[in-house]
Amino acid sequence: MLEPSALSLVPPIVVVILAIILRRPILSLLMGSLVGLAMLDPVAMLSNFAAASLKVMVDETIGWLILVCGGFGALIALLVRTGGAAAFGSFALRFCKGPRSSLMMTFILGIVIFIDDYLNALTVGETMKRITDKFKISREMLAYVVDSTAAPICVLVPLSTWAVFFGGLLVDNNIASEGQGIAVYMQAIPYMLYAWFAVLLVPLVVLGVIPLFGPMKKAQQLAMQEQAQVDPAQYNEVQTADEYAVKAVEESFESADNHGKLYNFLLPILLLVAFTVYFDIDVYKGLLATFAVTIPIYMLQKLMPFAEMIEKMLDGFKSMIPAIATVIAAFIFKDVCDKLLLPQFVIDSLSPFMTADYLPAVVFLAMAVLAFATGSSWGIFAVTIPIVMPLAVAVDANIPLVIGALLSASSFGSQACFYSDSTVLAAQGSGCNLISHAVTQLPYTFIAAACAFIGFLVIA
Repeated sequence: MLEPSALSLVPPIVVVILAIILRRPILSLLMGSLVGLAMLDPVAMLSNFAAASLKVMVDETIGWLILVCGGFGALIALLVRTGGAAAFGSFALRFCKGPRSSLMMTFILGIVIFIDDYLNALTVGETMKRITDKFKISREMLAYVVDSTAAPICVLVPLSTWAVFFGGLLVDNNIASEGQGIAVYMQAIPYMLYAWFAVLLVPLVVLGVIPLFGPMKKAQQLAMQEQAQVDPAQYNEVQTADEYAVKAVEESFESADNHGKLYNFLLPILLLVAFTVYFDIDVYKGLLATFAVTIPIYMLQKLMPFAEMIEKMLDGFKSMIPAIATVIAAFIFKDVCDKLLLPQFVIDSLSPFMTADYLPAVVFLAMAVLAFATGSSWGIFAVTIPIVMPLAVAVDANIPLVIGALLSASSFGSQACFYSDSTVLAAQGSGCNLISHAVTQLPYTFIAAACAFIGFLVIA
């Protein structure tokens, strides 16, 4: 029988190294999965890969994700083609007088759209990138601000998809009584230290209190020297799937209505948020209801023929294929890591340090490593909560503090991992190469993570 060992770290290391060298996240994830399966059973490697990929594709979460991401792409294509997105850009320019004010506008918009990190990442990035381009802000910097106000903001707001999911898990694992999941979740919000530090770091970076350094500084210098309209492909020596999506959106802007109305942008966004809340924070149902109202409104205005509208929506759906494929590959990789007992190895390695005083910090560290290695934030929480929480009760630890540590690790993994869904969609929405975004923001995520780790030690 397979025992947890340090060898389970090999596939994540392979993925990170290949992602940096090849700058092809999908290929890197698939190669990492094959390496892990070869470690398990070299003879049955391909058949096991087929089984793992089919298991992922029939998963309800993956089906939901494909429909939601594709739906966002279709909605964005409509907003762009009708001129609504351009009209919002013109409106926002009144308040954006320079690089800092445009990034602060991005930050504020990210806080306002708190319902879901997918909605946040795609909407804010797509909305603001032409404004930040005007002031020669690198797409990497934009993607960092967008990503920092996606998962971290959603974690801190109890009215979000994250709160609903994690609140349900707390009830399922008997940590909260029926109907009290969100109430227990809210008790842990003050202790979600990574999310707090990640959000607070953004205005400090934007205002220059914390200067740009490392890869982010180089990206910004290149954007200032080269051109205002930053093409994400210029940071990538290899042609990637990201360019297909960027090209599709750029072509939509070129064919957009020059006399677009602001309400044609604001109304669908407001409807999406309202319907998502109405349907108990279900973004997919919110999208369907938004289309049901928006399409007839656009038709009454005679903005475009119905056939063209459907065609643009399909183009928008297709523009999300690179993001969808990356997340699917990440889920396959996570399944392989689970077979190699990576979560058990990390927990077993750190269990000697799990006392009441050190438990929150150790939980944050262990879960952050797992979330970063596997690209799974929700999945890691679901797997480890039945292990961690009984231990927290046994050592008489502060339960809200431990929950805060778990959720801090989840939000860290969502933002920092090269191939997590939030990172992929923040790069997609901002029109930035995925690996460039991941590499440039990584030092800032580590700063927030270090502050959180120290915070858990001090509080405990």
